[in-house]
Amino acid sequence: MSSTLLISCLFLAPYLCLGQWCYQSQYSCDDKCKEPRQWVLDFPVCGGQSQSPINIITRKVQYDPSLTPIMFEGYTDVMNITVNNVGYAAVFSLPPSVRISGGGLPDTYKAVQFHIHWGSNCGPGSEHTVDGEQYPMEVHIVHIKEKYNTLMEAMNDTVGVAALGFFFEISPRENKQLNKIIDALGRVRYNGNSTEIPGFQLVDFLISLENFSSYYRYAGSLTTPGCNEAIIWTLFQQSIPVSQEQLAVITQQMLFSTGMPMIDIFRPVLSLNSRIVYTSQACPCVLSGLITLLLGLLSVFELV
Repeated sequence: MSSTLLISCLFLAPYLCLGQWCYQSQYSCDDKCKEPRQWVLDFPVCGGQSQSPINIITRKVQYDPSLTPIMFEGYTDVMNITVNNVGYAAVFSLPPSVRISGGGLPDTYKAVQFHIHWGSNCGPGSEHTVDGEQYPMEVHIVHIKEKYNTLMEAMNDTVGVAALGFFFEISPRENKQLNKIIDALGRVRYNGNSTEIPGFQLVDFLISLENFSSYYRYAGSLTTPGCNEAIIWTLFQQSIPVSQEQLAVITQQMLFSTGMPMIDIFRPVLSLNSRIVYTSQACPCVLSGLITLLLGLLSVFELV
């Protein structure tokens, strides 16, 4: 098996290369691949009860005090990373020295790769939504438990994979830290293309790690077939800026394996079902209620 095919097969699921699945943007009269609503026909788990992505309804999330700030290791390291066009996305490989822990995670997790989801014509492109709002882009940084050697192996553990999701928001200013990634995407236009980004730092890509203490947490799945339900999802509330001009370049550079423009590469949101979405940040209404209670108690003591 070639290295490119191997990366393709291990990108997000062990069964990825067994079926002709595609995004909705690829489905046409000429290419009748199985679009998202039909994935379940070849991949039954895609019809499960704990599927991703989801729409996060902020008024229904529950505060969990155990969701402390996540500890990032290796995110400030300077590294050379490889980027591959695997036919339906660009995969940026990461070394295992990049790790996360804390934040209510049951173990230390080492990085495997990151990839980006986007739309078309500077329109919506994120997979997860918040109160129905779909962001223009979303990046997923995929980690597996330290004891596992491959993503495939980690899939056998219901908490074997930890994925960090970051939303992008349109900014009037260019995010210069994104330019290395944008340039690299232009060098992997065709399926099978690969390139290297020298001197890359994840922390630069994310602007800063200081603003990522507020996040949502839920149990979900891979967002591509086979949709394995083995993912601890962490979605950060702080967005990353991207200019409209940068977004336009990103969404116009790459091609699917069929030669069609690689656009609208996201799975539509799925039902939350009986799951609960937790948040690391206490609801302002709860905090204000506590403050009111404390002020009331103080006034009582003053009167005694």
